[in-house]
Amino acid sequence: MPRFLALYMGSGDSEVQQAWERLSDMEKAERSQRAMKEWGDWVERHSHVIVDMGAPLGKTLLASPEGVSPTRNAITAYVIVEAATHDEAAQMFRNHPHFTIFPGTGVEILQCLPMPTIPE
Repeated sequence: MPRFLALYMGSGDSEVQQAWERLSDMEKAERSQRAMKEWGDWVERHSHVIVDMGAPLGKTLLASPEGVSPTRNAITAYVIVEAATHDEAAQMFRNHPHFTIFPGTGVEILQCLPMPTIPE
């Protein structure tokens, strides 16, 4: 079955993040608790197709011809799932708590393609 990499997106300067920052500590704690419960429910509903539960992601370094340097992107976490089609994989993330409760901006879903082989 095809595999898909889902990238949880967020941005420190997004309108959603700014609205989160305006919440009181109590409101943030309540929403975080609710979001983690709903996230757990999402995981339970999809556990049969989750290949790699993933994890939150930290700071980013860019390795390039110029060397290694700090950089930024909007990726906050990832998970790998299996689905029959790209659309089916994306449908798993409709109304996900990452962006309905937490201050995430969305989830990007990419198909994991087979590694090209080098002809001998």
